[in-house]
Amino acid sequence: MTDITYTVIFYLFAAITVFSAAFVVFSKNIVYSAFSLLFTFFGVAALYVFLSADFIAVTQVIVYVGGILVLLLFGVMFTNKIMMTELKTDVLNIVPGVLLLVAITGGLIYTFLARADWFTSDNRLQGSVVERIGFETMSRYVLPFEMISILLLLALIGAAFLARFDKPRKMNEK
Repeated sequence: MTDITYTVIFYLFAAITVFSAAFVVFSKNIVYSAFSLLFTFFGVAALYVFLSADFIAVTQVIVYVGGILVLLLFGVMFTNKIMMTELKTDVLNIVPGVLLLVAITGGLIYTFLARADWFTSDNRLQGSVVERIGFETMSRYVLPFEMISILLLLALIGAAFLARFDKPRKMNEK
């Protein structure tokens, strides 16, 4: 593929990411915002692929799209059934949000135009880093990896314990 094709595809994924993120922020329907968040996460994962960060791209899809977004959608849908309410929100704080948007956009434009020498390198990464990450995780860092998995399991058990629905007991009953 030519450089022009890469550039067009990059700008396509960047536009999908930016517009879907804007729809997440400005939509009044929470379900539509959650589905727009799906496109935002996929767009960010595609941008990671362009940065030759394939492991982070796959992790982005598995963790955020596969886990957090599904959890968010279930939470929104269950909340609607329990509360019997319309899932609408008001867009607040537009002025500070627009000021922050202008400041960040100005900083990015300054970085790309004034400091253009940092992204003009001809060096490209070759191959994948997934094999090296897997080797290090299962050899040198196996103890921290297992400790984190036990901690996450305990957090899941604690969350299930706190989320269960119990009727309040009377003081006399045991």
